[in-house]
Amino acid sequence: MTRRALVVTHGGREEAVAATREVVRELERAGVEPVLAAEDADAADLPAFELAIVLGGDGTILRAAELTRGTSVPLLGVNLGHVGFLAESEREDLGEAVRRLTAGEFVVEERVTLDVRVLRPDGSVGTGWALNEAALEKVDRSRMLEVLVEVDGHPLSSFGCDGIVAATATGSTAHAFSAGGPVVWPDVDGMILVPLSAHALFARPLVVGPRSTLAVEVLERSPAAGLVTLDGRRRLEVPKGSRVEVTRSPVPVRLARLTMAPFTTRLVNKFGLPVDGWRGRPSAPRPVRAVQPEVAP
Repeated sequence: MTRRALVVTHGGREEAVAATREVVRELERAGVEPVLAAEDADAADLPAFELAIVLGGDGTILRAAELTRGTSVPLLGVNLGHVGFLAESEREDLGEAVRRLTAGEFVVEERVTLDVRVLRPDGSVGTGWALNEAALEKVDRSRMLEVLVEVDGHPLSSFGCDGIVAATATGSTAHAFSAGGPVVWPDVDGMILVPLSAHALFARPLVVGPRSTLAVEVLERSPAAGLVTLDGRRRLEVPKGSRVEVTRSPVPVRLARLTMAPFTTRLVNKFGLPVDGWRGRPSAPRPVRAVQPEVAP
């Protein structure tokens, strides 16, 4: 059977085009057929592949996650952006990263995703999913969104705000972080809720368990309707009187890791945090064992 690897890239950048050429050469050298994903590619139109290489920033990785979700295919992100929190490798290590991926010298890290439902007053239901976050924001920038937050079927508080972000631990360093939410380690199996510019005494970020259901009702009296944006890519309309429900999805996104560096180290490196003067003793990195990739259905 022919081995294939999906290549997803930010096609509008010169650096990404050059990196794509290098990846294609390395894949062919390893006897793996490259499958280049077009900007408007749909998973149903792609041939079966067992690996995926993503060239770009976190936005490009989120696009690749759409093409591989629900399969066993691991994603290897190579950072060509600014922070690239989801990426595993940097541009200068591209050749070695491809070699190790095709040789099976990686481990798979499964990241939790969210299932989202929007129940509208007319009876229609919108559904979607997110790896980072589901962001409910007001449609009319000059008006406020009046919401009521519910956890596990119990009302918590109502207030006016610019919106609400529901995030995974993976997304805690994305939109939720910018809104003042906590940084949550990826192995914490929970969900985060962060109000945006809330007019309330009790409107603090919340962290709930993996079996919880978060719900946000856009009240009929709300001056503005809402819009849910999933990972900044997909949208669901939220008219007044709608209910947004967020739960932990049973379908993860699989990331390929070449080194099992602690998340603390990733935070320090990605954000350039000052650690001068530290006198602790670093722990030895965990070895990476080879895995046998499975072919996507």
